[in-house]
Amino acid sequence: QVQLVKSGGGLVQPGGSLRLSCAASGSGVSINGMGWYRQAPGKQRELVATITNGGSTNYADSVKGRFTISRGNAKNTVYLQMNSLKPEDTAVYYCNAYGLSLQGGRNYWGEGTLVTVSS
Repeated sequence: QVQLVKSGGGLVQPGGSLRLSCAASGSGVSINGMGWYRQAPGKQRELVATITNGGSTNYADSVKGRFTISRGNAKNTVYLQMNSLKPEDTAVYYCNAYGLSLQGGRNYWGEGTLVTVSS
């Protein structure tokens, strides 16, 4: 099993910045990639950004140029720097990790953290 621990959610004013972090831990699993997803009120969960161990990134069109996903010192750590935040960014953000084991690949989800952008 993989445990995901997140931090960094909270309240921020429009135009402000916020940084989310997530660390995965577990035995027998090699984390191949990590990412962030979000679910706004009345909407489906959507991809925000992902990053592989090789450094390849993918961003939702709505956050390109404003958000940056990066890896930490630990292979199982990922960050999401959110700048120029808009009220539309308000959502519950979820950390995701794709792990590989002898049994195959599997996605792991962390508990959501609320990001509220409001004046």
